[in-house]
Amino acid sequence: MDVDISNYVALSAVMFFIGVTGVIVRRNPLIALMAIELMLNAANLALVAFARAWVNNAGHIFVFLVITVAAAEAAIGLAIVVAAFRRAKAVDVDEVARLRG
Repeated sequence: MDVDISNYVALSAVMFFIGVTGVIVRRNPLIALMAIELMLNAANLALVAFARAWVNNAGHIFVFLVITVAAAEAAIGLAIVVAAFRRAKAVDVDEVARLRG
């Protein structure tokens, strides 16, 4: 039983737009970071689907690269959120200017 590539692309698009909505609508930086991770995973799903359909390993290599960048982004983003929370006790995306020294 072979699944058509359009199903993977449709799922990837839905995941990506849920991530975009999460970044735009929510003001909590942790939710925004999770939404960005969701968008990166949607891109990974599309890359793997196209790599499998075209029998090409380049998509898998790009997925490993994106996973590495996503891990670094999550670590740095979480460190920034923790630093802001220690200083302000309330973290809001609109109040990032408080991090200035």
